[in-house]
Amino acid sequence: MATKRDFKLVYGNKPEKKGKKRASGKKKKGAWSGKKGTYGSGNIGFLIFLLILALAVGAGLYVISRFRVENITVEGNVHYSQEEIIDMVLTDPLSYNSLYLSFKYRNRPIRDIPFIETMSVSVVSPDTIKIIVYEKSVAGYVDYMGRFMYFDRDGIVVESSETRTLGIPQVTGITFDHVVLYEPLPVEDPSIFAQILSITQVLSKYDIMTDKIYFNESNQITLYFGKVRARLGSDNLEEKVMRLQYILPHLESESGVLDMENYTEESQNITFTQDGN
Repeated sequence: MATKRDFKLVYGNKPEKKGKKRASGKKKKGAWSGKKGTYGSGNIGFLIFLLILALAVGAGLYVISRFRVENITVEGNVHYSQEEIIDMVLTDPLSYNSLYLSFKYRNRPIRDIPFIETMSVSVVSPDTIKIIVYEKSVAGYVDYMGRFMYFDRDGIVVESSETRTLGIPQVTGITFDHVVLYEPLPVEDPSIFAQILSITQVLSKYDIMTDKIYFNESNQITLYFGKVRARLGSDNLEEKVMRLQYILPHLESESGVLDMENYTEESQNITFTQDGN
């Protein structure tokens, strides 16, 4: 009689290794579950950071390209060229951005520049700015101890420089024993500055540039134009300068004295004596 035995059926599974625990159904720590978890929130935060960074870079590139200064106008400059004024304003790479300039110079004029009272900068459009120059009122200069001392219409010394500025005449024949910056020239007769102002205004009116204005002991005026000296005296200055503008072109290569002291519209008494005669 056959003996009945109980067998356990195994369906192709390999026997478990000794000591190895069967999986409990729990996921390993840190594994992606498809649900909100530790790595999921970190990735979202990083993506937000990248998005903000991209927006910031894009905005920066837009500001740099859109507000780059391409056109500049300068008004009021006489002693400095347009290029020199621009160099005074655009002092660093950021200065070529009009948005930056609008904040830098808002209610803040530029000062402490020789011959310039102040400068203002205004933004006309994203790529265009306007620089307005307000220069100091300079009537002339005197040579003192190797320096050019520039003074205004009231005789106040407004600038001391080692460089001569074209268009400003030297004034000679006036005496003084010292010069103090921002104080009047200590001359014996302060009314001389009114005469200096008068002659410089007339010369400017008729677009005449003189190298030097000389005053003799009687305060009579002689103007220097290269090697030509024009004696004007002390009266009827505008009439004489008006006539002078037509005479000077004919004396460009001459050297001598043009005597207009006795000139009037009626007499028109003018003589020219060449040097050496």
